[in-house]
Amino acid sequence: MQPSDLKNLNIAVIGAGYGGAAAAKALSLLGATVDVYEQASRIREVGAGIGLRPSTMDRFRRWGVIDAITKVSSPSDYFEILTATGGPIMREPWPEIESFGERTHLIHRGDFIEALLSVLPEGMVHLGHKLERIEDGGERSVLAFANGATAEADLVVGADGIKSVVRKALFSDQEPVFSGEHAYRAVIDVDDAHGMVADDNLRMYIGRGTKVYLLPLRHRGQVSFDITALCPDGTWAPCVTKDDLLKTVEGFDERIVDITRGLDMDAVNCRAVYDIDPVEVWHSGSVVLVGDAAHSMLHHQGQGANSAILDAGALADALAEAGSVKEALALYQAARKPVTDELQRISRQGWTEDEVDDVFPGQKPASQQPKEA
Repeated sequence: MQPSDLKNLNIAVIGAGYGGAAAAKALSLLGATVDVYEQASRIREVGAGIGLRPSTMDRFRRWGVIDAITKVSSPSDYFEILTATGGPIMREPWPEIESFGERTHLIHRGDFIEALLSVLPEGMVHLGHKLERIEDGGERSVLAFANGATAEADLVVGADGIKSVVRKALFSDQEPVFSGEHAYRAVIDVDDAHGMVADDNLRMYIGRGTKVYLLPLRHRGQVSFDITALCPDGTWAPCVTKDDLLKTVEGFDERIVDITRGLDMDAVNCRAVYDIDPVEVWHSGSVVLVGDAAHSMLHHQGQGANSAILDAGALADALAEAGSVKEALALYQAARKPVTDELQRISRQGWTEDEVDDVFPGQKPASQQPKEA
């Protein structure tokens, strides 16, 4: 699109998470007028640590915001997979380093969101705006919020997560799919890691039915500690006791058991793990999905946040290259959907059949059942 057309473009981004904040930054750099509508009254990201891949860091450099990210993250060279008792399985450098000239950076989710929001112009993000209704008029859409506010936009970017209102209203009414797993996440002081974290590299320990991630956050003097375990309870926010957690790490390195035993349960984020089946169409003529709204995936590949950032970059690129918004949205989907479909597929291959049978005798959790033709 011509620079003058882009400057006349009014864009509404629904959601101020990774995808929404990144899309707002990338699209505002095109000269468009961008408003971000977030349902929460304040931004508070729970959870723990994630890894930002070199391709993601490359986008931040191109957008001129990399300093904000590196200030609250730690560079990492490799990741390692070990047995429950610490026997080596695999050690690999993070991919993409040679392609992009950047290193993977480990960061806390809360710091990441704050850094992204800090580089947006003041007044761009509107809190307390929960989307209730969207009317897609073809070339322009109308938004209605629970607080009584309304807005119109030439382009609506649905970045409203796994329970996306935009996706359900216009593209797919399928519900999220339970994976048969729980994730228990906490951030602990490095001194409480019993000497298991000596550098800036991610380690994952695999035992029968359980994966334990230790992700260093050296810039904070902390460690992100994540237990992912098979469990048949699909309650979104399950009630879990310390004894429940200890059962998931039976047979693991005694230091992992000690870390688990020392956790403050009030500080542990417990959730059932869900994703969505691939969405066939991500866009209309003036509405498009990004991030988890388009392709929420399990966390085994660590690609959820990275995919959201790359979506934002690809969408901005497509708008700059195409002759119209409608053409740009088609280009964007063609570029990103094959990649994220494959990541969704791979992420669902997190457990062996024997491990699943241990917890689900005679059946498989929903995400591992074959889909109907």
